[in-house]
Amino acid sequence: MSIARFWRETPQRYNLGGSKCSDCSTVYFPPRSVCPNCSSHRRSIGRMVPFQLSGDGEVFSYTIVHEAAEGFDMQVPYVLALVKTVEGPMLTGQVVDIETGEIRIGLPVRAMFRKLREEGKAGVIHYGYKFAPREEDRAPDTPPGQRDVARAATPDAERGPTTA
Repeated sequence: MSIARFWRETPQRYNLGGSKCSDCSTVYFPPRSVCPNCSSHRRSIGRMVPFQLSGDGEVFSYTIVHEAAEGFDMQVPYVLALVKTVEGPMLTGQVVDIETGEIRIGLPVRAMFRKLREEGKAGVIHYGYKFAPREEDRAPDTPPGQRDVARAATPDAERGPTTA
């Protein structure tokens, strides 16, 4: 992705800024200037309003990536998911802070602001959204933000096989 395009898309990447049709109330991400849902597309021109997505949603479908795209080879295996947001749009993103064996369809997630990649050692660092399980939906015996620490402290015999 070019640097110019990256900066043009900053509001969507950093804030999950979408748009909402004033006529039919359909929400879109990324933002649109015309609503394809309305019977008369022309009526929606100029009637699309900015809309802030909450970042909450659930995993609709997912895959576990073992052969990474360039720049992501240090992260394999990782989870890439389609997330259905509570507002309606479907977003694609990496699911982090979870073991690959724990991912499931219907898992409640929340968008998080994270580093996506870096262009070379002295290059531009690209940030954007990834998804993580919602803290309130984690196991009650695991303190918030401590899933990996608790898992690492558990003997292998107790936690079973791993996928890493």
